[in-house]
Amino acid sequence: MANTPQDNSSNPWLELRRLTPARIALGRTGTSLPTGAQLDFQFAHAQARDAVHLAFDHQGLRSQLSERQRDSLLLHSAAADRHSYLQRPDLGRRLHPDSAQQLREYAEANPGGVDLAIVVADGLSALAVHRHTLPFLARFEEQSTADGWSLAPVILVEQGRVAVADEVGELLGAKMTVILIGERPGLSSPDSLGLYFTYNPKVGLTDAYRNCISNVRLEGLSYGMAAHRLLYLMREACRRQLSGVNLKDEAQVHTLESDTDTPKQGNFLLSKP
Repeated sequence: MANTPQDNSSNPWLELRRLTPARIALGRTGTSLPTGAQLDFQFAHAQARDAVHLAFDHQGLRSQLSERQRDSLLLHSAAADRHSYLQRPDLGRRLHPDSAQQLREYAEANPGGVDLAIVVADGLSALAVHRHTLPFLARFEEQSTADGWSLAPVILVEQGRVAVADEVGELLGAKMTVILIGERPGLSSPDSLGLYFTYNPKVGLTDAYRNCISNVRLEGLSYGMAAHRLLYLMREACRRQLSGVNLKDEAQVHTLESDTDTPKQGNFLLSKP
């Protein structure tokens, strides 16, 4: 008996596929994936690899910051090149001695410290930094200025990892730091930007002392929402004088239904029934 064509409308997987970039309902040809699905996977894999090895265009970023009347400093981690960076994560967590000295001299010329030091590092996806840093900073700095927070010049760190912000913050005498860094690329997200926030930064802190806001990009967490959550963490960190695992993100989020009413809790697990 001949096979009858499958009714797509009765296949729930096809409906789910329209709601997610996850690789589901790809179909099959015999025991293998269809050619189109296989080629799409190889393309996504190539995009992820390219994102990891893409050079950090710090000069372009500094130029755009300058156009917005925003000062910046360019530093380098202890990792001499990309190969060292990928092979030795510890080197990416510390500044090169010359960069550390440059920051000390800046701090001596500008004493008093600041509320927040914003650090930008290429991480594992310079693509994410190139695409999302300026749009996010535009939203965040608009709100932070209204709140009266003092900011250091934007610190750009080439070949940097998350913990390098601790040394930057300590040398600047900053009360808090946030590092904008390219996250490890996924097969559907080669340009995901991560924000890591720390109160009272100093060399030697572990990830338990940091708060992470992940997947900042057009297909993920919006710039406005990321800025809203970061400002909440800043306010709560100063009030409670801590960050990390003991500081939960309970930022209130306005929804379409709550814009004219009481805002709902951002974490539904924390909401009262």
